Amino acid sequence: MNVLIMVDMEGISGICRSSQVMSDGAHYQQGRKYYTWDVNACVKGCFAGGAKKVVVRDAHSSGHHLIWEDLDERAEYIQGNSRMERLPLIDEMDAVILLGYHAMAGTPQAVLEHTMSSKTWQNCWINGKKSGELAIDGIIAGEHGVPVIMTSGDDKLCKEASETIKGIVTAEVKKGLDVEGAILLSKEKAHAIITQKAADAVKNFKKIKPLKVKSPVTLRLEFVSRVPLPLTRPYVNIIDGRIFEIKAPSLEKAMRML
Repeated sequence: MNVLIMVDMEGISGICRSSQVMSDGAHYQQGRKYYTWDVNACVKGCFAGGAKKVVVRDAHSSGHHLIWEDLDERAEYIQGNSRMERLPLIDEMDAVILLGYHAMAGTPQAVLEHTMSSKTWQNCWINGKKSGELAIDGIIAGEHGVPVIMTSGDDKLCKEASETIKGIVTAEVKKGLDVEGAILLSKEKAHAIITQKAADAVKNFKKIKPLKVKSPVTLRLEFVSRVPLPLTRPYVNIIDGRIFEIKAPSLEKAMRML
């Protein structure tokens, strides 16, 4: 089987402050090491569980954060711009793992919580349901008939995942105390959990169904204060000074229309 690992940075084990995930942050190089280590732990688990091919997509910000020379040689890695594809190569995959993800914007005591952009996105709703990045990527994968089988992050992200995708395997690598505070596991323990959970998820991937929503999809966004709304786009429905909607046949197409 083929597995796509989408990896974000805020939910990586050992990370609990903004300076670790921003390219100009004082602790960014430390964050890159932790990012790469969690990826290797997940790749190890995927192959132990029976995966034949593993592709890792560096999905944090610009997509240039993995330390190339330290990566597991058995996997393939996508860095940088993947054009319009949020989940590249999705039609070649049997399952998706969302590694190092974070809880949606506004989640109390969640580490580095936000949805897509902490600078511009305040809240996001999909068909009326408040949603975060885990749901966004899970739905897009589901539109291609591919299930999200595992995720890792803090306890708030794992709770959100279990409420969103029935049967998903969760790897809790820290407990959130605040936006920049957490109870962390040791490196060894966190990596062992990720490896074991990835192996379990891959072995049992057929038990988890793709996440589906009704079509057409209504994507509603609330921007933060003073961010300009897309007023000139004819397909945009303006709700008020901060909120607008887009309707499309799929969430993937709606995201491309932003």
